[in-house]
Amino acid sequence: MKIDNSLNSFQLKMEESLSSLIKDLSTIRTGRAHTSMLDLIKVEVYGQFMPINQIGTISVSDPQTLTIQLWDNNNVKFCEKALRESDLNLNPLIDGQILRIPVPKLSEERRKELSKIVNQQSEKNKISIRNIRRSGMDFLKSQEKNKIISEDENKKLSNDLQKITDEYIKKIDNKIKEKDQEILKV
Repeated sequence: MKIDNSLNSFQLKMEESLSSLIKDLSTIRTGRAHTSMLDLIKVEVYGQFMPINQIGTISVSDPQTLTIQLWDNNNVKFCEKALRESDLNLNPLIDGQILRIPVPKLSEERRKELSKIVNQQSEKNKISIRNIRRSGMDFLKSQEKNKIISEDENKKLSNDLQKITDEYIKKIDNKIKEKDQEILKV
């Protein structure tokens, strides 16, 4: 049935929204070094802004230190500047073509700020999921109005769409709870 495929497309959009949230959460630092925390940092090199992972190799040398092995020695200063100006509170140390980045421990105040940011991300994604559901409901109403589906089919499919929505809202809540625990634990 063509309508079932449409419900699948709404579910795929919800999955994309969840994936986006997971990616965004991975960039929020928790006091431990991990390479994805630098994913959003862009460095101005060669006349354009490039993600930091496209100008060097990022690795974790110990739980509190990241290293970036830059491929071009000319990019060291640009990369250092981008790291210092980021909102991650990082202070890189230059060692030739290698940047060593100690990841400072989070203060209690900063942990609470990060928790608020995580919860704002959660709400933004929940709104996105609800908007996708609303589009789906509007689609089903138009299909019923155009006599493509019956009123009973509309009710059944609407219930199915609501169940899918509830499932994704629950997944978002679980991801946020995990990240909150990761941020707030000392």
